[in-house]
Amino acid sequence: MSVDAAAAPGALMATEIADQPSVLDGILTRSPKEIAEIVARIKAAAPRFVILAARGTSDHAALYAKYLLEIRLGLPCGLASPSTMTTYGARPDLRGVLFISVSQSGGSPDLVESMTTARACGALTLAVTNAPQSPLAAAAELHLDVHAGPERAVAATKSYTAELLSLYLLVDALAGGDGAAARSLPHAVATTLVHAGSIGQIAKAHANTDRVVVTGRGYSYPTARETALKLMETSYIAASAFSGADLLHGPLAMVTSGSAVITIVPDGKGGKAMQPVLERLREVSADLIVIGSAANVDGHSGIVLPAGLHEEVSPIVEIVPLQVLARELAVARGFDPDRPRGLKKVTETW
Repeated sequence: MSVDAAAAPGALMATEIADQPSVLDGILTRSPKEIAEIVARIKAAAPRFVILAARGTSDHAALYAKYLLEIRLGLPCGLASPSTMTTYGARPDLRGVLFISVSQSGGSPDLVESMTTARACGALTLAVTNAPQSPLAAAAELHLDVHAGPERAVAATKSYTAELLSLYLLVDALAGGDGAAARSLPHAVATTLVHAGSIGQIAKAHANTDRVVVTGRGYSYPTARETALKLMETSYIAASAFSGADLLHGPLAMVTSGSAVITIVPDGKGGKAMQPVLERLREVSADLIVIGSAANVDGHSGIVLPAGLHEEVSPIVEIVPLQVLARELAVARGFDPDRPRGLKKVTETW
């Protein structure tokens, strides 16, 4: 369904949020040969270390992949600092390294140069993009298309969840899995959107909020990071994201009675690790918005996630109501999230 951007503030973003069940379904039904060929090349190379490079929203998808790779495959991972190779001209020894760059557009020059340099320095290179004809895809030995389709809104939504699912299926295949944990995702996202009506009320209640803390642990920490970015770029709210553990190591001091705090607390080990964080936030009477299991949302504003989600794929669902919240907050504050000031769809950094 096409929407005229002038029809209403945030119309494009709303449409692309709503597209996500069909996008995820399309990814799950694509030919398994596409990932199988990449998996075969990676297994043949037998990398001992993985470096992930990305910017913006894709940086959070890369962080999600870092958790998957370290937990599922036991491979140590690091997040690249592209400027070491671009601005400073470093040429590290990358033999035995898998270098993965994640980018929706595949067009940022610093990522392209980093990929080219990594390949020249001995790494096996993989580009994960929504643009198979992009410079980044051309610079890499391997390319994984996330199949999100054209995305017109500046704030990335469906391309983000498409990146997450594509990365999950890749790592799961490398671990010998069959992707079973992901098969319920289109229905889970659709269900979450159907029950997201209360988010408009949450947005109106926080329309005058200028500062928000977002927190989660484990697989949900990338969700916290992505949520903060969405709030900053659509609603111009000063949003700070912390892992639950890091929040307790100092930043908690800035949270006082009535401070808005978004917590992501799904089922699983990460959600259990968030319990001491929730207790401390309740002690200081923070204004909690909880995205998670029914038991954790009980008594708070928030959205209950569908039951039965595997923790590894929960981030693909839990970000969706937070995308809706970012859009609704922007509109409630009198802004158009389809036209965030000072931003454009493709950002080029050097």
